[in-house]
Amino acid sequence: MPRLKQAGREAQNPFAEPIFNMLFEDRDPVKQPGTATGTPGNWWTVFNIVPDAFKHTTQGFQFYRSPERKIDPKLRELGQTRAGFAAGSQFVFSQHCKACRDVGLTEEQITAIPSWAVASCFSDIERAVLAYTDALVLQHGRVPDGVFAVLKEHLSDEEILELTYVTATYMMHAVMSRALRLEYDDVEERVAEIPAPNEAANADVMAMVDTPKKDQD
Repeated sequence: MPRLKQAGREAQNPFAEPIFNMLFEDRDPVKQPGTATGTPGNWWTVFNIVPDAFKHTTQGFQFYRSPERKIDPKLRELGQTRAGFAAGSQFVFSQHCKACRDVGLTEEQITAIPSWAVASCFSDIERAVLAYTDALVLQHGRVPDGVFAVLKEHLSDEEILELTYVTATYMMHAVMSRALRLEYDDVEERVAEIPAPNEAANADVMAMVDTPKKDQD
């Protein structure tokens, strides 16, 4: 379950209703969750507890899908999908793999996004977009001059700004999804101590390892 409460149709959010109708038809999204893509749909219901936040984020979706955007949708989706993977969000990565197909990326390219650095199926500008995404997400905006030079060679300043804004937005969505345990990111922390089969024996071994040799003599 998400870490925060949810709000369905009872919130009477005018910005949520048309989206709820599209995703859940006539169902209440809290009582009868589930979308056509297989997600629970709780990203929408959690954001709906703050209607202004719901409005702000959905307007962001309208921004990147607007026909006024100059950035190639394929490059945009490469950035969004790689941002989901690099930030460790199963939800963002999975959903945007589907969006990659919608804009015409090949199955080979989609499969190669996690290992793009050793893949041969991307063009120079596609590799630059993937490298730029890693610099945004993994290096927090520390972008090598060489990467930016390739972006400038192929894209206008307007396209680069759009790419930067959308990619960074989806880094935020990935981080929030993990923090709040939304959708496919509703998972327990897997990095934890695994108890040894015999704790007493393990303690004896560790004591021997930690004891200097001269003390053992």
